Amino acid sequence: FKMTQEALRKSEEEYRTLFELTLSPIIVLNSDGTILQINQAGVDMLGYDKADELIGKPIIDICFDKNQVAMLAKEMRNKGYLKSSELDFIKKDGSIVNTLISVRARYNENGEIIRYEEFYSDITERRKTEQELMKIQKLESLGIFAGRIAHDLNNILTPILGNISLARIQKDYNKIAERLLEAEKATLMARDLTQQLLTFSKGGAPIKRPTSISHILRDSVNFALRGTDVRPETSIPNDLWAVDIDEGQISQVITNIILNADQAMPDGGIIEVKAENVFINENSFPLKNGEYVKITIKDHGIGIPEKYLSKIFDPYWTTKKTGSGLGLATSYSIIKNHDGYIDVESQVGVGSTFYIYLPALSEIILTEKEELVYEPIMGKGNILLMDNDDMVRELATRMLETAGYSVTKANDGGEAIRLYREAMESGHSYDVVILDLTVPGGMGGKEAMKFLLKADPNIKTIASSGYSNDSIMSEYKKYGFTAVIAKPYKVRELSEIVSKVISNEDK
Repeated sequence: FKMTQEALRKSEEEYRTLFELTLSPIIVLNSDGTILQINQAGVDMLGYDKADELIGKPIIDICFDKNQVAMLAKEMRNKGYLKSSELDFIKKDGSIVNTLISVRARYNENGEIIRYEEFYSDITERRKTEQELMKIQKLESLGIFAGRIAHDLNNILTPILGNISLARIQKDYNKIAERLLEAEKATLMARDLTQQLLTFSKGGAPIKRPTSISHILRDSVNFALRGTDVRPETSIPNDLWAVDIDEGQISQVITNIILNADQAMPDGGIIEVKAENVFINENSFPLKNGEYVKITIKDHGIGIPEKYLSKIFDPYWTTKKTGSGLGLATSYSIIKNHDGYIDVESQVGVGSTFYIYLPALSEIILTEKEELVYEPIMGKGNILLMDNDDMVRELATRMLETAGYSVTKANDGGEAIRLYREAMESGHSYDVVILDLTVPGGMGGKEAMKFLLKADPNIKTIASSGYSNDSIMSEYKKYGFTAVIAKPYKVRELSEIVSKVISNEDK
Protein backbone atom coordinates (compact mmCIF):
# COMPACT_ATOMS: atom_id res chain seq x y z
CA PHE A 1 0.00 0.00 0.00
CA LYS A 2 2.84 2.36 0.93
CA MET A 3 4.58 1.53 -2.33
CA THR A 4 1.39 2.37 -4.24
CA GLN A 5 1.06 5.71 -2.45
CA GLU A 6 4.71 6.51 -3.16
CA ALA A 7 4.23 5.66 -6.85
CA LEU A 8 1.16 7.91 -7.00
CA ARG A 9 3.06 10.75 -5.32
CA LYS A 10 5.93 10.44 -7.79
CA SER A 11 3.53 10.29 -10.71
CA GLU A 12 1.79 13.47 -9.52
CA GLU A 13 5.15 15.21 -9.09
CA GLU A 14 6.20 14.23 -12.59
CA TYR A 15 2.86 15.45 -13.99
CA ARG A 16 3.21 18.75 -12.12
CA THR A 17 6.78 19.24 -13.36
CA LEU A 18 5.78 18.46 -16.93
CA PHE A 19 2.70 20.71 -16.62
CA GLU A 20 4.73 23.69 -15.39
CA LEU A 21 7.83 23.32 -17.54
CA THR A 22 6.24 22.63 -20.92
CA LEU A 23 6.47 25.57 -23.33
CA SER A 24 2.92 24.99 -24.61
CA PRO A 25 0.10 26.80 -22.77
CA ILE A 26 -2.20 24.35 -20.91
CA ILE A 27 -5.46 25.18 -19.12
CA VAL A 28 -7.58 22.72 -17.11
CA LEU A 29 -11.27 23.52 -16.62
CA ASN A 30 -13.97 21.92 -14.52
CA SER A 31 -17.18 20.73 -16.15
CA ASP A 32 -18.81 24.19 -16.06
CA GLY A 33 -15.86 25.97 -17.68
CA THR A 34 -14.13 27.43 -14.61
CA ILE A 35 -10.32 27.50 -14.67
CA LEU A 36 -8.87 24.93 -12.24
CA GLN A 37 -5.24 24.99 -13.37
CA ILE A 38 -3.10 26.97 -15.78
CA ASN A 39 0.63 26.57 -16.37
CA GLN A 40 3.13 29.42 -16.61
CA ALA A 41 3.13 29.31 -20.42
CA GLY A 42 -0.65 29.90 -20.32
CA VAL A 43 -0.27 32.73 -17.81
CA ASP A 44 2.34 34.39 -20.06
CA MET A 45 0.20 33.93 -23.19
CA LEU A 46 -2.70 35.78 -21.54
CA GLY A 47 -0.44 38.54 -20.19
CA TYR A 48 -0.94 37.90 -16.47
CA ASP A 49 1.68 37.74 -13.71
CA LYS A 50 0.42 34.83 -11.62
CA ALA A 51 -1.82 31.80 -12.13
CA ASP A 52 -3.86 32.86 -9.07
CA GLU A 53 -5.22 35.82 -11.09
CA LEU A 54 -6.93 33.35 -13.45
CA ILE A 55 -7.77 30.31 -11.33
CA GLY A 56 -11.47 30.35 -10.38
CA LYS A 57 -12.47 32.53 -13.36
CA PRO A 58 -14.99 31.27 -15.96
CA ILE A 59 -12.90 30.99 -19.13
CA ILE A 60 -15.66 32.65 -21.17
CA ASP A 61 -14.93 35.90 -19.27
CA ILE A 62 -11.57 36.24 -21.03
CA CYS A 63 -12.74 35.05 -24.48
CA PHE A 64 -13.07 37.70 -27.17
CA ASP A 65 -16.04 36.30 -29.09
CA LYS A 66 -18.83 34.62 -27.10
CA ASN A 67 -20.37 33.21 -30.31
CA GLN A 68 -17.05 31.56 -31.14
CA VAL A 69 -17.07 29.93 -27.68
CA ALA A 70 -20.66 28.72 -28.11
CA MET A 71 -19.82 27.07 -31.45
CA LEU A 72 -16.77 25.31 -29.99
CA ALA A 73 -18.75 24.17 -26.94
CA LYS A 74 -21.40 22.67 -29.23
CA GLU A 75 -18.74 20.84 -31.25
CA MET A 76 -17.13 19.62 -28.01
CA ARG A 77 -20.43 18.20 -26.76
CA ASN A 78 -21.02 16.40 -30.07
CA LYS A 79 -17.53 14.94 -30.54
CA GLY A 80 -16.02 14.83 -27.05
CA TYR A 81 -12.85 16.58 -28.26
CA LEU A 82 -11.52 19.51 -30.31
CA LYS A 83 -8.49 19.56 -32.58
CA SER A 84 -6.77 22.72 -33.84
CA SER A 85 -9.80 25.01 -33.57
CA GLU A 86 -9.33 28.78 -33.44
CA LEU A 87 -10.18 30.77 -30.30
CA ASP A 88 -9.33 34.40 -29.48
CA PHE A 89 -8.70 35.71 -25.95
CA ILE A 90 -8.59 39.16 -24.35
CA LYS A 91 -5.25 39.62 -22.58
CA LYS A 92 -4.88 41.45 -19.26
CA ASP A 93 -3.85 44.65 -21.10
CA GLY A 94 -6.93 44.47 -23.35
CA SER A 95 -5.13 43.31 -26.50
CA ILE A 96 -6.19 40.20 -28.41
CA VAL A 97 -4.27 36.92 -28.60
CA ASN A 98 -5.16 34.46 -31.38
CA THR A 99 -4.80 30.77 -30.53
CA LEU A 100 -5.27 27.26 -31.85
CA ILE A 101 -6.92 25.04 -29.24
CA SER A 102 -7.12 21.28 -28.84
CA VAL A 103 -9.30 19.87 -26.03
CA ARG A 104 -9.93 16.46 -24.52
CA ALA A 105 -12.55 15.66 -21.92
CA ARG A 106 -11.95 13.52 -18.81
CA TYR A 107 -14.81 11.38 -17.45
CA ASN A 108 -15.65 9.71 -14.11
CA GLU A 109 -16.79 6.10 -13.73
CA ASN A 110 -20.39 7.17 -14.48
CA GLY A 111 -19.42 8.63 -17.86
CA GLU A 112 -19.82 12.22 -16.67
CA ILE A 113 -17.35 14.92 -17.68
CA ILE A 114 -15.28 16.03 -14.69
CA ARG A 115 -12.77 18.30 -16.43
CA TYR A 116 -11.45 19.58 -19.75
CA GLU A 117 -7.74 19.62 -20.60
CA GLU A 118 -6.99 22.35 -23.14
CA PHE A 119 -3.75 22.73 -25.12
CA TYR A 120 -2.99 26.00 -26.93
CA SER A 121 -0.69 27.44 -29.59
CA ASP A 122 -0.29 31.21 -29.91
CA ILE A 123 -0.83 32.10 -33.61
CA THR A 124 -1.09 35.90 -33.19
CA GLU A 125 2.08 36.62 -35.17
CA ARG A 126 1.04 34.16 -37.86
CA ARG A 127 -2.29 35.99 -38.22
CA LYS A 128 -0.48 39.32 -38.60
CA THR A 129 1.83 37.84 -41.22
CA GLU A 130 -1.13 36.42 -43.16
CA GLN A 131 -2.82 39.82 -43.18
CA GLU A 132 0.34 41.50 -44.45
CA LEU A 133 0.65 38.87 -47.19
CA MET A 134 -2.93 39.62 -48.21
CA LYS A 135 -2.16 43.33 -48.55
CA ILE A 136 0.98 42.71 -50.62
CA GLN A 137 -0.77 40.22 -52.88
CA LYS A 138 -3.69 42.58 -53.54
CA LEU A 139 -1.32 45.31 -54.69
CA GLU A 140 0.25 42.82 -57.09
CA SER A 141 -3.14 41.74 -58.46
CA LEU A 142 -4.32 45.33 -58.85
CA GLY A 143 -1.20 46.04 -60.86
CA ILE A 144 -2.13 43.24 -63.27
CA PHE A 145 -5.45 44.73 -64.27
CA ALA A 146 -4.99 48.46 -63.52
CA GLY A 147 -4.75 49.12 -67.26
CA ARG A 148 -7.90 47.12 -67.91
CA ILE A 149 -9.79 49.15 -65.29
CA ALA A 150 -8.64 52.46 -66.78
CA HIS A 151 -9.77 51.26 -70.22
CA ASP A 152 -13.20 50.25 -68.90
CA LEU A 153 -13.66 53.52 -66.99
CA ASN A 154 -12.96 55.52 -70.14
CA ASN A 155 -15.47 53.39 -72.03
CA ILE A 156 -18.04 54.08 -69.30
CA LEU A 157 -17.32 57.82 -69.03
CA THR A 158 -17.69 58.30 -72.80
CA PRO A 159 -21.45 57.53 -72.93
CA ILE A 160 -22.04 59.49 -69.72
CA LEU A 161 -20.38 62.65 -71.01
CA GLY A 162 -21.64 62.19 -74.57
CA ASN A 163 -25.28 61.60 -73.64
CA ILE A 164 -25.36 64.53 -71.20
CA SER A 165 -23.86 66.84 -73.84
CA LEU A 166 -26.53 65.68 -76.32
CA ALA A 167 -29.30 66.19 -73.74
CA ARG A 168 -28.17 69.81 -73.19
CA ILE A 169 -28.86 70.73 -76.84
CA GLN A 170 -32.14 68.81 -77.24
CA LYS A 171 -35.48 70.62 -77.04
CA ASP A 172 -37.79 67.63 -77.24
CA TYR A 173 -38.50 66.22 -73.74
CA ASN A 174 -38.66 62.62 -74.94
CA LYS A 175 -35.26 62.87 -76.61
CA ILE A 176 -33.78 64.48 -73.48
CA ALA A 177 -35.21 61.65 -71.34
CA GLU A 178 -33.81 59.08 -73.76
CA ARG A 179 -30.27 60.56 -73.56
CA LEU A 180 -30.44 60.80 -69.74
CA LEU A 181 -31.59 57.18 -69.51
CA GLU A 182 -28.54 56.08 -71.49
CA ALA A 183 -26.28 58.20 -69.26
CA GLU A 184 -27.88 56.61 -66.19
CA LYS A 185 -27.19 53.10 -67.52
CA ALA A 186 -23.51 53.96 -67.97
CA THR A 187 -23.38 55.50 -64.48
CA LEU A 188 -24.71 52.28 -62.97
CA MET A 189 -21.96 50.38 -64.81
CA ALA A 190 -19.43 52.74 -63.19
CA ARG A 191 -21.02 52.09 -59.80
CA ASP A 192 -20.67 48.34 -60.30
CA LEU A 193 -17.01 48.73 -61.25
CA THR A 194 -16.16 50.86 -58.20
CA GLN A 195 -18.06 48.42 -55.95
CA GLN A 196 -15.94 45.57 -57.31
CA LEU A 197 -12.78 47.59 -56.60
CA LEU A 198 -13.94 48.31 -53.03
CA THR A 199 -14.85 44.68 -52.49
CA PHE A 200 -11.43 43.55 -53.69
CA SER A 201 -9.54 46.17 -51.64
CA LYS A 202 -10.96 45.11 -48.28
CA GLY A 203 -8.65 43.06 -46.05
CA GLY A 204 -7.91 42.05 -42.45
CA ALA A 205 -9.96 39.72 -40.29
CA PRO A 206 -13.10 38.48 -42.04
CA ILE A 207 -16.31 40.37 -41.28
CA LYS A 208 -18.88 37.70 -42.10
CA ARG A 209 -22.54 37.98 -42.95
CA PRO A 210 -25.07 35.73 -44.72
CA THR A 211 -24.51 36.26 -48.43
CA SER A 212 -25.46 34.83 -51.80
CA ILE A 213 -22.26 33.59 -53.43
CA SER A 214 -23.87 33.85 -56.89
CA HIS A 215 -23.30 37.55 -57.53
CA ILE A 216 -19.80 37.41 -56.00
CA LEU A 217 -18.83 34.65 -58.43
CA ARG A 218 -20.21 36.47 -61.46
CA ASP A 219 -18.80 39.88 -60.49
CA SER A 220 -15.35 38.57 -59.53
CA VAL A 221 -15.00 36.46 -62.67
CA ASN A 222 -16.09 39.28 -64.98
CA PHE A 223 -13.88 41.75 -63.09
CA ALA A 224 -10.74 39.60 -63.39
CA LEU A 225 -11.31 38.86 -67.09
CA ARG A 226 -11.89 42.43 -68.22
CA GLY A 227 -9.98 43.14 -71.41
CA THR A 228 -8.77 39.53 -71.90
CA ASP A 229 -9.33 36.90 -74.60
CA VAL A 230 -10.74 34.46 -72.05
CA ARG A 231 -14.50 33.85 -71.77
CA PRO A 232 -16.23 32.46 -68.67
CA GLU A 233 -18.92 29.79 -68.72
CA THR A 234 -20.89 29.75 -65.46
CA SER A 235 -23.26 27.18 -63.99
CA ILE A 236 -24.96 28.51 -60.83
CA PRO A 237 -28.32 27.08 -59.67
CA ASN A 238 -31.10 29.36 -58.44
CA ASP A 239 -31.48 27.38 -55.21
CA LEU A 240 -27.82 27.74 -54.17
CA TRP A 241 -27.50 27.94 -50.38
CA ALA A 242 -26.33 31.11 -48.68
CA VAL A 243 -22.89 31.25 -47.03
CA ASP A 244 -21.60 33.17 -44.01
CA ILE A 245 -18.62 35.00 -45.50
CA ASP A 246 -16.63 38.19 -45.84
CA GLU A 247 -17.61 39.23 -49.37
CA GLY A 248 -14.39 41.15 -50.01
CA GLN A 249 -12.09 38.32 -49.02
CA ILE A 250 -13.97 35.61 -50.94
CA SER A 251 -14.01 37.93 -53.97
CA GLN A 252 -10.24 38.17 -53.60
CA VAL A 253 -9.94 34.36 -53.64
CA ILE A 254 -12.04 34.02 -56.80
CA THR A 255 -10.13 36.86 -58.47
CA ASN A 256 -6.76 35.27 -57.61
CA ILE A 257 -7.74 31.91 -59.12
CA ILE A 258 -9.26 33.48 -62.25
CA LEU A 259 -6.14 35.63 -62.80
CA ASN A 260 -3.98 32.51 -62.58
CA ALA A 261 -6.27 30.68 -65.01
CA ASP A 262 -6.13 33.62 -67.44
CA GLN A 263 -2.32 33.66 -67.31
CA ALA A 264 -2.27 29.89 -67.94
CA MET A 265 -4.14 30.44 -71.24
CA PRO A 266 -2.09 33.02 -73.19
CA ASP A 267 -4.00 32.22 -76.39
CA GLY A 268 -7.41 32.71 -74.75
CA GLY A 269 -10.11 30.14 -74.22
CA ILE A 270 -12.85 29.24 -71.76
CA ILE A 271 -12.87 29.09 -67.95
CA GLU A 272 -15.66 26.97 -66.47
CA VAL A 273 -17.13 28.19 -63.17
CA LYS A 274 -19.63 26.01 -61.33
CA ALA A 275 -21.34 26.25 -57.92
CA GLU A 276 -23.43 23.56 -56.23
CA ASN A 277 -24.89 22.45 -52.89
CA VAL A 278 -23.11 19.42 -51.39
CA PHE A 279 -23.14 17.43 -48.15
CA ILE A 280 -19.80 16.28 -46.75
CA ASN A 281 -19.86 13.07 -44.73
CA GLU A 282 -16.45 11.59 -45.45
CA ASN A 283 -13.26 11.24 -43.46
CA SER A 284 -11.25 11.87 -46.63
CA PHE A 285 -12.09 15.59 -46.40
CA PRO A 286 -10.40 17.81 -43.78
CA LEU A 287 -13.82 19.29 -43.05
CA LYS A 288 -16.50 18.86 -40.44
CA ASN A 289 -19.48 16.84 -41.64
CA GLY A 290 -22.24 19.10 -42.89
CA GLU A 291 -23.61 21.18 -45.75
CA TYR A 292 -21.32 23.17 -48.03
CA VAL A 293 -21.37 25.26 -51.18
CA LYS A 294 -18.81 23.80 -53.57
CA ILE A 295 -17.20 26.09 -56.17
CA THR A 296 -15.32 24.57 -59.10
CA ILE A 297 -13.09 26.69 -61.36
CA LYS A 298 -11.62 24.85 -64.36
CA ASP A 299 -9.24 26.21 -66.97
CA HIS A 300 -7.81 24.61 -70.11
CA GLY A 301 -4.31 26.02 -69.79
CA ILE A 302 -0.77 24.72 -69.52
CA GLY A 303 -1.38 22.85 -66.24
CA ILE A 304 0.84 22.38 -63.17
CA PRO A 305 3.43 19.56 -62.93
CA GLU A 306 2.49 17.01 -60.27
CA LYS A 307 5.72 17.59 -58.31
CA TYR A 308 4.67 21.21 -57.70
CA LEU A 309 1.07 20.62 -56.61
CA SER A 310 1.99 20.25 -52.93
CA LYS A 311 3.78 23.64 -52.99
CA ILE A 312 1.35 25.95 -54.77
CA PHE A 313 -0.27 27.20 -51.53
CA ASP A 314 3.12 28.03 -49.97
CA PRO A 315 3.90 31.77 -49.57
CA TYR A 316 6.33 33.20 -52.14
CA TRP A 317 6.42 30.00 -54.18
CA THR A 318 5.89 30.58 -57.90
CA THR A 319 7.05 29.31 -61.27
CA LYS A 320 6.18 32.59 -63.00
CA LYS A 321 8.86 35.12 -63.98
CA THR A 322 6.75 37.92 -62.50
CA GLY A 323 4.68 37.90 -59.34
CA SER A 324 5.37 37.33 -55.67
CA GLY A 325 3.76 33.90 -55.32
CA LEU A 326 1.30 35.20 -52.71
CA GLY A 327 -2.01 34.83 -54.54
CA LEU A 328 -2.77 31.19 -53.75
CA ALA A 329 -1.16 31.38 -50.29
CA THR A 330 -3.50 34.25 -49.48
CA SER A 331 -6.46 32.35 -50.91
CA TYR A 332 -5.63 29.31 -48.78
CA SER A 333 -5.46 31.47 -45.64
CA ILE A 334 -8.78 33.19 -46.39
CA ILE A 335 -10.65 29.92 -47.03
CA LYS A 336 -9.16 28.37 -43.87
CA ASN A 337 -10.33 31.39 -41.82
CA HIS A 338 -13.83 30.74 -43.20
CA ASP A 339 -13.71 27.12 -41.94
CA GLY A 340 -13.61 25.95 -45.56
CA TYR A 341 -11.27 23.98 -47.79
CA ILE A 342 -9.45 24.65 -51.08
CA ASP A 343 -7.81 22.01 -53.27
CA VAL A 344 -6.48 21.66 -56.81
CA GLU A 345 -6.12 18.99 -59.50
CA SER A 346 -3.96 19.58 -62.55
CA GLN A 347 -2.52 17.84 -65.58
CA VAL A 348 0.21 19.32 -67.77
CA GLY A 349 -1.15 20.30 -71.17
CA VAL A 350 -4.77 19.76 -70.09
CA GLY A 351 -5.41 22.39 -67.42
CA SER A 352 -6.13 22.93 -63.72
CA THR A 353 -9.27 22.65 -61.61
CA PHE A 354 -9.64 24.38 -58.25
CA TYR A 355 -12.24 23.26 -55.70
CA ILE A 356 -13.47 25.53 -52.90
CA TYR A 357 -15.80 24.40 -50.10
CA LEU A 358 -17.56 26.96 -47.88
CA PRO A 359 -19.88 26.09 -44.95
CA ALA A 360 -23.48 26.66 -46.06
CA LEU A 361 -26.50 28.18 -44.38
CA SER A 362 -28.90 25.70 -45.95
CA GLU A 363 -31.98 27.24 -44.37
CA ILE A 364 -31.31 30.49 -46.25
CA ILE A 365 -31.56 30.95 -50.02
CA LEU A 366 -30.83 34.53 -51.10
CA THR A 367 -31.99 35.68 -54.51
CA GLU A 368 -30.82 38.65 -56.52
CA LYS A 369 -33.45 41.27 -57.32
CA GLU A 370 -33.19 43.96 -59.92
CA GLU A 371 -34.99 47.23 -59.32
CA LEU A 372 -37.06 48.39 -62.29
CA VAL A 373 -39.06 51.23 -60.66
CA TYR A 374 -37.72 54.80 -60.95
CA GLU A 375 -40.39 56.97 -59.31
CA PRO A 376 -39.69 57.95 -55.66
CA ILE A 377 -41.79 56.66 -52.78
CA MET A 378 -43.62 59.75 -51.57
CA GLY A 379 -43.77 60.67 -47.91
CA LYS A 380 -43.66 63.59 -45.48
CA GLY A 381 -41.53 64.53 -42.53
CA ASN A 382 -38.49 66.51 -41.44
CA ILE A 383 -35.07 65.21 -42.46
CA LEU A 384 -31.68 66.34 -41.12
CA LEU A 385 -29.09 65.62 -43.81
CA MET A 386 -25.35 65.74 -43.06
CA ASP A 387 -22.79 65.39 -45.85
CA ASN A 388 -19.56 67.33 -46.31
CA ASP A 389 -19.62 67.08 -50.12
CA ASP A 390 -21.52 70.07 -51.54
CA MET A 391 -22.65 68.30 -54.71
CA VAL A 392 -23.86 65.19 -52.86
CA ARG A 393 -25.60 67.27 -50.19
CA GLU A 394 -27.46 69.39 -52.73
CA LEU A 395 -28.43 66.39 -54.87
CA ALA A 396 -29.71 64.39 -51.87
CA THR A 397 -31.68 67.43 -50.73
CA ARG A 398 -33.40 67.69 -54.12
CA MET A 399 -34.14 63.96 -54.12
CA LEU A 400 -35.75 64.13 -50.65
CA GLU A 401 -37.72 67.27 -51.47
CA THR A 402 -38.95 65.61 -54.68
CA ALA A 403 -40.20 62.74 -52.49
CA GLY A 404 -42.15 65.19 -50.30
CA TYR A 405 -39.80 65.79 -47.35
CA SER A 406 -38.59 68.97 -45.68
CA VAL A 407 -34.77 68.99 -45.43
CA THR A 408 -32.30 70.76 -43.15
CA LYS A 409 -28.67 70.54 -44.25
CA ALA A 410 -25.47 70.17 -42.20
CA ASN A 411 -21.86 70.16 -43.37
CA ASP A 412 -20.36 67.92 -40.66
CA GLY A 413 -21.18 65.99 -37.49
CA GLY A 414 -20.72 68.93 -35.16
CA GLU A 415 -23.26 71.04 -37.07
CA ALA A 416 -25.70 68.11 -37.20
CA ILE A 417 -25.51 67.70 -33.39
CA ARG A 418 -26.12 71.42 -32.87
CA LEU A 419 -29.12 71.50 -35.22
CA TYR A 420 -30.64 68.39 -33.65
CA ARG A 421 -30.30 69.78 -30.11
CA GLU A 422 -31.76 73.13 -31.16
CA ALA A 423 -34.76 71.35 -32.70
CA MET A 424 -35.35 69.35 -29.49
CA GLU A 425 -35.14 72.50 -27.34
CA SER A 426 -37.65 74.32 -29.53
CA GLY A 427 -40.15 71.45 -29.34
CA HIS A 428 -39.60 70.30 -32.90
CA SER A 429 -37.96 67.12 -34.00
CA TYR A 430 -36.47 65.40 -37.00
CA ASP A 431 -38.09 62.21 -38.23
CA VAL A 432 -34.82 60.90 -39.70
CA VAL A 433 -31.17 61.96 -39.58
CA ILE A 434 -28.89 60.94 -42.49
CA LEU A 435 -25.19 60.95 -41.57
CA ASP A 436 -22.21 60.69 -43.91
CA LEU A 437 -19.69 58.41 -42.17
CA THR A 438 -16.51 60.01 -43.52
CA VAL A 439 -15.83 63.75 -43.17
CA PRO A 440 -12.17 64.62 -43.92
CA GLY A 441 -10.86 67.00 -41.26
CA GLY A 442 -14.16 67.02 -39.36
CA MET A 443 -16.54 64.93 -37.28
CA GLY A 444 -18.06 62.06 -39.24
CA GLY A 445 -21.24 60.10 -38.71
CA LYS A 446 -19.78 57.48 -36.37
CA GLU A 447 -18.56 60.08 -33.85
CA ALA A 448 -21.68 62.24 -34.21
CA MET A 449 -23.88 59.21 -33.54
CA LYS A 450 -22.48 58.83 -30.01
CA PHE A 451 -23.60 62.37 -29.06
CA LEU A 452 -26.96 62.08 -30.83
CA LEU A 453 -27.82 58.84 -29.01
CA LYS A 454 -27.11 60.52 -25.67
CA ALA A 455 -29.39 63.41 -26.63
CA ASP A 456 -32.16 61.11 -27.94
CA PRO A 457 -31.92 57.32 -27.45
CA ASN A 458 -34.91 56.87 -29.80
CA ILE A 459 -33.35 58.75 -32.70
CA LYS A 460 -33.76 57.25 -36.21
CA THR A 461 -30.61 57.50 -38.29
CA ILE A 462 -29.33 56.33 -41.67
CA ALA A 463 -25.59 55.85 -42.22
CA SER A 464 -24.37 56.90 -45.67
CA SER A 465 -20.99 56.18 -47.21
CA GLY A 466 -19.19 55.91 -50.53
CA TYR A 467 -17.06 53.21 -48.94
CA SER A 468 -19.72 50.53 -48.75
CA ASN A 469 -17.35 47.97 -47.24
CA ASP A 470 -16.83 50.03 -44.08
CA SER A 471 -17.55 47.64 -41.19
CA ILE A 472 -20.16 50.12 -39.90
CA MET A 473 -22.14 49.56 -43.10
CA SER A 474 -22.43 45.83 -42.38
CA GLU A 475 -22.82 46.16 -38.58
CA TYR A 476 -24.73 49.44 -38.45
CA LYS A 477 -27.09 48.45 -35.61
CA LYS A 478 -24.08 47.83 -33.38
CA TYR A 479 -23.31 51.56 -33.69
CA GLY A 480 -26.90 52.69 -33.14
CA PHE A 481 -27.91 53.35 -36.74
CA THR A 482 -31.37 52.34 -37.94
CA ALA A 483 -30.44 51.69 -41.59
CA VAL A 484 -27.74 52.31 -44.21
CA ILE A 485 -27.48 53.53 -47.78
CA ALA A 486 -24.39 53.16 -49.98
CA LYS A 487 -23.37 55.87 -52.46
CA PRO A 488 -24.11 56.35 -55.26
CA TYR A 489 -27.88 55.97 -54.99
CA LYS A 490 -30.97 56.84 -57.01
CA VAL A 491 -33.98 58.81 -55.79
CA ARG A 492 -36.02 55.60 -55.58
CA GLU A 493 -33.45 53.91 -53.32
CA LEU A 494 -33.08 56.91 -51.00
CA SER A 495 -36.82 57.54 -50.69
CA GLU A 496 -37.53 53.85 -50.08
CA ILE A 497 -35.08 53.62 -47.17
CA VAL A 498 -36.31 56.86 -45.59
CA SER A 499 -39.92 55.67 -45.90
CA LYS A 500 -39.09 52.35 -44.23
CA VAL A 501 -37.22 54.01 -41.37
CA ILE A 502 -40.05 56.46 -40.66
CA SER A 503 -42.68 53.69 -40.74
CA ASN A 504 -40.49 51.29 -38.70
CA GLU A 505 -40.49 48.72 -41.55
CA ASP A 506 -36.72 48.42 -41.15
CA LYS A 507 -37.33 46.51 -37.91
